[in-house]
Parts: sequence; C-alpha cells; structure tokens
Amino acid sequence: MNGLRVTRLQLSHFRSHQRAEVVADARPVAIYGPNGAGKTNLLEAISLLSPGRGLRRAGADDLVRRPEALGWRVFADVTAKRQNHEIVTGAEAGQARTVQLDGKTTTQTALADVLRVLWLVPAMDRLWIEGAEGRRRFLDRATLSFVPSHAEATLRYDKAMRERNRLLKDMVRDAHWYGALEGRMAEAGAEIQANRALTIAALLAAQQDAATAFPTATLSLVEGGDDVQGAGPLREALAAGRARDLAAGRTLVGPHRSELDAVFADKNVAARDCSTGEQKALLISLILANARALMAETGQPPVLLLDEVAAHLDSARRAALYDEICALGAQAWMTGTEVQLFEGLGTRGQYLEVNDVQGASVVSERNLP
Repeated sequence: MNGLRVTRLQLSHFRSHQRAEVVADARPVAIYGPNGAGKTNLLEAISLLSPGRGLRRAGADDLVRRPEALGWRVFADVTAKRQNHEIVTGAEAGQARTVQLDGKTTTQTALADVLRVLWLVPAMDRLWIEGAEGRRRFLDRATLSFVPSHAEATLRYDKAMRERNRLLKDMVRDAHWYGALEGRMAEAGAEIQANRALTIAALLAAQQDAATAFPTATLSLVEGGDDVQGAGPLREALAAGRARDLAAGRTLVGPHRSELDAVFADKNVAARDCSTGEQKALLISLILANARALMAETGQPPVLLLDEVAAHLDSARRAALYDEICALGAQAWMTGTEVQLFEGLGTRGQYLEVNDVQGASVVSERNLP
C-alpha cells in the first residue's frame, strides 16, 4: 500500500530537541520514555507539516529551544502517491514561521496537497464536557483534512466578523458598513457550513459497517444562534440581528457559534454523559473514521499522531487499536511512558526511546524488547 508517510524527520533547536533525526518506514512508530523527555515534541513537529499551528496551537516563538533562542527548523522527507517531497518549516527568533515545499517558499495551505495529518492529544480528552469552541475546532480540523480550502473560508469569515464586531463595539449604526461585511460573512459562512456538513456525512458513512472495537458516534451540528443555512438566510439573519448584536457588542449568529453534538450510538447516551473511558474510545473511533474516509476518498490513509493514546484504554482495546491502524496501512506516531504499552503492536512497529540527557532530548532507535 502506498500510504502517506514521513520517511525522515530532522529537528534543529525545536522545543527540547537541540538536534534530532529519525528515519522511518511505513510502519507505526512507537515512541516511549519518561514524562517531559520530549516525546510529544516529535509529534508536534510532524503536525507542523500540515496547515495550521500544530497540535498545541503554539506560536512560532513558543517552539524555539531555550535558552539559545536561535530560531528553529523542522526538516522532513515525505512520500505521497509514489512521489517524494521535502518540507522545511521554521522561524528565526522573533520572526513569523515560513514554509518551503520542494525548495520553494509556499503557504501553509499548500501543505494539505501533500500531507494529510490527523491527531489525538490528551487535551482533547475533555472535548465532550468543556466549551463548544473546542468541539468546533475538532470538527474544523477534520473538515480541513477533506477540504483544504476550508481554512481560507474560515479566515475570510473571521476577518469580516472581527471588522463587524469592531463596528458593534463602537456603536456604529450605518447600514452600508454592515451590509458589505455581512455579505462577505454570509458567503464564507455558507461555505463553512457546507464543508462541515460534508465532513459529518463522511464520518458517519465511514463508521457504517466498519469492523472496529470502538463505539460508533452519532454526530449532528446545531447551528449557532438561529437555524440558518446558506448565504441568503445567513445574511438576512445577520441584518435582522444588528440591534441585538449592538447591545451585546459582538455577533451572536453564524457558524462561529455552531455546536457539534455526539451520542454514543449503542447506548443512546450523549458523549458528555459517558464515562472517561467511553469518551476516549469515542474520540479514537472518530479519528479512525476520519482516516478510513480519507482512505476511501484519496486512496491513501493519513499520517496519525496519537499522543499518550493508551491512556484510559485496557490491553484489549490497545491491541484492537494497533490492529486497526495496521489494517488501515497508516503510519501512526504514538507516544507512551513505557514500551509495555505497545506490547500488542509487536514486530509490526518501529520503536524509539526518548530521554532527557543534560537538558536536551535524545532520540534512540530500539529493537523490540
């Protein structure tokens, strides 16, 4: 199977890694070592090979190794559709992040044409019980994996909404100013809504008839503020809500207020009311469904980044997860504190040990213990 994979990863002054190089094949990569050694930093570096701010949503200055503060670089060789690519991203101290693809400066959005990356991190374990913003971000990240242009639509919508909110806070009442901004918001907002609906449909379809040890999630999207779909109704709703929005000082209707709802299908229990283990299993189920849907659409499974994935999973579920990853043919980079957590992966995986040595992360390839 010719799946997406990172074949070589080099880090320079990135987080805790002064220098690091990893050569990988198509197998899942199990990364183990003590807490704070720098395991997650490897995953974060790979996440920056796709559009966006990575799995921690960090700014460029937050990624530089201290105390040197010399700037940081991530170099990667990537194989996709039988073609090899080189991605370089980084930032000098105090400067914005830059991206190069095959030796040419490009935008972050262009990376989606080469590499599709999905991730699951411990911060997402509370996804179902915390605020709606995190669930929207989760859905938009999944949407971006199917529709790379979704990022541009979101940027257009957010820019117009910020300008509208500024008018609202300044108590501006000129309808002409609002009309132009609301037209841009409505156009971009309708695109966002359509992209999200496509993604939910793809995730639901990918869960149907899938042989999986993880629970099926029924997903739905409740539009924020009012049930408005399409550019015309959204523009009308924005215009009709100006008085209310003036009082609030912000925009109260639109896709920025949508709510992703999930239900544990077999039990008909809302995800927020499930146990911690069930909530984790639902998240894993959705990541796997996302990967299966991308495989069906593009012919290639995405790269998976699964940080501390074994948390809240018993040995049977861990083994089932590794089986599904291998059956999918995905290159998965997984972290855990102990190599025993990857016992179910066996010889199907590649093993890296990360340790802190005199304040710097050191990565060593290991044979299966």
